[in-house]
Formats: sequence, structure tokens, C-alpha cells
Amino acid sequence: MNLMGRHMISIIRVALGTVFVYAGALKVNDIVAFAGNIAAYQLLPYGASYMVAAVFPWLEIACGLLLIIGWRTRAASALVILLNVIFIVALATAIARGLDIDCGCFKQGGGDKTSAWQALLRDLVLFAAAIAVYLKGTPEKQRSA
Repeated sequence: MNLMGRHMISIIRVALGTVFVYAGALKVNDIVAFAGNIAAYQLLPYGASYMVAAVFPWLEIACGLLLIIGWRTRAASALVILLNVIFIVALATAIARGLDIDCGCFKQGGGDKTSAWQALLRDLVLFAAAIAVYLKGTPEKQRSA
């Protein structure tokens, strides 16, 4: 990969990591509200929404930090891809069922509601960025050489 491509992937990696740290940090501040957002999708039993709400933000933060510092980037980007697939499927099913929900992704306290379509578009962009980082990022074996 040429120097320009490597720098572009590094910029995408750090930006993607920053987005995930920020999103996770907002959710960690109000797990109960995030659990309510998850429950609104009507995909999980209500109690499971709390378990997911307690785990996902920390997973987002951990993956984001790994991406920012550039350590275990392939593993972190693979988890970000998986998280985005989960988010995209949940949003697509909400749209297909006509649910008028707020995704709860970047909300702290009040504020404007993000439509499911806006969140889906944003998650598709993040998904593409995570795939680019996974495919073009330097494998850990080559980095130490």
C-alpha cells in the first residue's frame, strides 16, 4: 500500500475509533435510558435489553480505544463490523415494521431525535469504514517486523 493510502487508513481508523469511544461513553452515562432505547426495537425480551445495554457501550469503548491507539486493529475493526451488522439489522427491522424509534446512539439527555433512516445511513458509512480498516490495515504480524 502506498504512503497516501496508509495515512488515509490511519485517519479513518482514528476517526472510527473516536466515534465509537464517544458513542459508548454517552451510553455508559445512562444505561437505563439506553436499555429503554434497545427495548423500543422489540427484538429482545425486556430483561435482555438491560444486559445488552450494560455490555455494548463498554465493547464500543474498548474497540474504539484499540482503533485509536492502533493496537489489535484487525480484531477491533472485526468487532466494529459485527456491532454495525447488529445495528443495521436492528434498524432495518424497525423501519420494515414501521416503528418510530430513536436509535439512542449519540443521545445524551434530551435533544433532537435521530430517525431510523438517518441512523441506518450513518451505520452503513461506519460499516464501510470498519471494512476498509479491516482489509487495508496493517496486520499485527507485519507491524512488529
